[in-house]
Amino acid sequence: MASNPSPKAAYWRDNLKLLITLLVIWFAVSYGAGILFVDQLDQIRVGGFPLGFWFAQQGSIYTFVVLIFVYVWRMSVLDRKHDVHED
Repeated sequence: MASNPSPKAAYWRDNLKLLITLLVIWFAVSYGAGILFVDQLDQIRVGGFPLGFWFAQQGSIYTFVVLIFVYVWRMSVLDRKHDVHED
């Protein structure tokens, strides 16, 4: 007989899934675009600068800020789904 996971375990599992997804995206942008694929991206120019340079200097920071807002929004949805919201 399979038992259902406790509400805390289900909430934590969903939270970890979200965190891992967002961290993988951030890693792919900061490490992948800023280091691994910089030579290919440098063939494209943005505002007079090579795209690889832009990702290394600015793109990963902008991505991180956007991911913070995505995390806040998704956690709000997750809190309501698991009935742990504050309002």
